[in-house]
Amino acid sequence: MGDPVFMITGASRGIGAATAELAAAAGYRLVLTSRHPEDLVNLGTRLGGPDRVWAAGCDVTAWHELAFLASRVEEEWGSIDVVFANAGSSVVTSFTTDQGAPPPDWSDMVLTNICGPAYTARATMPALMRSTGHLVLTGSAAGRGTRPGNLYSATKWAVTALAQNIRAECTETGVRVTLLQPGLTDTTAIPKTRTTEPKLAPADVGRAVLYAVSQPTTVDVNEILIRPTGQGPYR
Repeated sequence: MGDPVFMITGASRGIGAATAELAAAAGYRLVLTSRHPEDLVNLGTRLGGPDRVWAAGCDVTAWHELAFLASRVEEEWGSIDVVFANAGSSVVTSFTTDQGAPPPDWSDMVLTNICGPAYTARATMPALMRSTGHLVLTGSAAGRGTRPGNLYSATKWAVTALAQNIRAECTETGVRVTLLQPGLTDTTAIPKTRTTEPKLAPADVGRAVLYAVSQPTTVDVNEILIRPTGQGPYR
């Protein structure tokens, strides 16, 4: 049995890539996924090459892709010990004006942000139960309050409920479940209207992930809410 295996969806940039860097430094072997696997090449090479990093093209809205990948990883690498269901999408929405993305463009965000972590959890849960591992889901501080016209916020409310419901079902399995709720983070998904606000660095969020998964097996960090200094509670 080799080093523990840490799977990250949405790993090509932002929080996912920063968490991959920290997990590699902590001694994990990595399974990194992205819809665009070419975006993972440089990251995978830098973090250890094919013996340490499994880079895979995987769409988290496609159940069979996730299930197949999880099965292959456990078969070839022996276990899956941590899963970070991080892949997400964001578009600006309004229900009363034409501002932001048109409604037909909303569905990919909803599928990615809700079905994505749900499928990821279901596909990897058999392996996590065998390893008594840890599932981390990326929610958002936006999933804790009202954001006028904001469908993204509603999808993150759903992730909050998803994490709680998965944890409730896992109480007898030994699997730990953590909901991560970052505030505004300096990624490519920041709306232009918010570029001057205080922001977390992706590595700030990654360190919170590593904190949760590094606790003793007797400790289940249920939720982490992390905001940049100066960000108000309703932003």
